[in-house]
Amino acid sequence: MAAVDWLVIAAYFALLLGVAWWVARRNTDTAADYFLAGRNLGWFLVGASIFASNIGSEHVVGLAGAGATSGVALAHYELHAWCLLVLGWVFVPFYSRALVYTMPEFLGRRFSPTARWVLSVITLAAHVLTKFAVAIFAGGVVFATLLPEVALQVGGATFNSFWIGSVVVVLLTGLYTVLGGMRAVAYTDALQTFILIAGSGLLTMFGLSRLGGWHELRRVLDPDLFNLWKPLVPAGMEGTWAPVKEPGRIAWYFNSNYPWLGMLFCAPIIGLWYWCTDQYIVQRALGARDERTARRGSIFAAYLKLSPVFLFIIPGLIALALAKTGRVPALGAIVDAQGHAIPQAAQAAFPLMVKHLLPEGVRGVVVAGLLAALMSSMAGAFNASSTLFTMDLYQKFRPQASQHRLVWVGRAATAAMVVISLLWIPVIQGARGLYDYLQGVQGYLAPPIFTVFVFGIFNRRLNAKGCLAALITSSTTACSSSSSRS
Repeated sequence: MAAVDWLVIAAYFALLLGVAWWVARRNTDTAADYFLAGRNLGWFLVGASIFASNIGSEHVVGLAGAGATSGVALAHYELHAWCLLVLGWVFVPFYSRALVYTMPEFLGRRFSPTARWVLSVITLAAHVLTKFAVAIFAGGVVFATLLPEVALQVGGATFNSFWIGSVVVVLLTGLYTVLGGMRAVAYTDALQTFILIAGSGLLTMFGLSRLGGWHELRRVLDPDLFNLWKPLVPAGMEGTWAPVKEPGRIAWYFNSNYPWLGMLFCAPIIGLWYWCTDQYIVQRALGARDERTARRGSIFAAYLKLSPVFLFIIPGLIALALAKTGRVPALGAIVDAQGHAIPQAAQAAFPLMVKHLLPEGVRGVVVAGLLAALMSSMAGAFNASSTLFTMDLYQKFRPQASQHRLVWVGRAATAAMVVISLLWIPVIQGARGLYDYLQGVQGYLAPPIFTVFVFGIFNRRLNAKGCLAALITSSTTACSSSSSRS
């Protein structure tokens, strides 16, 4: 990192905090303004905020690593952008007309207050255990790769770049989220979307230029890495309907085996749960000024969601090709003697390319894009979690609380989430297995939650007892899986 790179990063932080400060001054002291930006967001802000909140540091680390190890197979997950159209055209009308703040609140109106409380607790726990943990872990990988020599001595303890980078980003993100609420998150997300796309796009261009172009990339790598369907069906099973039994546990972006049966029927369920019923995403649509705006924002986000294939997966393929050809010797660490990508080492493919491939100045822009991915996803998680705590839990016990009090509790809850995130750092730093597993927990939580929402909207016969049974069973199953695998 040269001086000009640090200047670019400093300018990025100054611009980000300036936007957050400007937005915070416009806020009024009401719950609707703090948690939903006054329900007055335009379609561009809705779409950009949905995209930026989704694209986190786990995409930078995970998708680029998957591109090096598995090729374009994980593009299937990005093609689930169609779920955003389902959000805009099927779910948004119900959410908007109900004028709810949270997804559990909607479920409470449809079934019972108990269902609202149960889903709030489950969602809060899932946010803390997955979204915070994933963002911090993946961000730590980025900082440890880009700035391995940075360390801070405090008393008798030494804090490496993993600690320093994670703490700085968590604190800065928490600062503007606490001050500005949802409006600050939406406006800064729009800014970060531009920086993220520009930075990652530059890395793809410089990588292809160093390699010799797209034709050289196709020549160097195995053609199967560019086959979207090949990884889903093993050799000898083409043209059959036989299900594929996976050997052992699947880590969704560290394993090259993706059974077609699961991708066809199971992955869309998780996608629909995430895009249509998760507070983390839907809160942006709830902040739109009307249904039409929310739909336009969802369509815009769906288009943006197709870009990670080119922003992260293709750079992973480029990193593998550069490693195999020796054009960037430092990337040789991600491949073995036979030229095959090493899954664990491939996590660092994207930051290694940033460090050893880009010229001064441009490197600062791309690092700012990495920070944008880190901060936007974390800000979304902070804001969604504080909304859940304040509107679903605190207000349950203090129904007469004033608007000013609700905003104060929301800010305090966000600060608490920041502290929880900081406490996660030593746990995540020393336990990759935890991080790896927590992604799989969502596979247990998603189907029942999505089911109660879909059947709750389209089937009047589903009652509160059935809803509670589904929610409690899902959380129990996830906990049981956690105990058996730990």
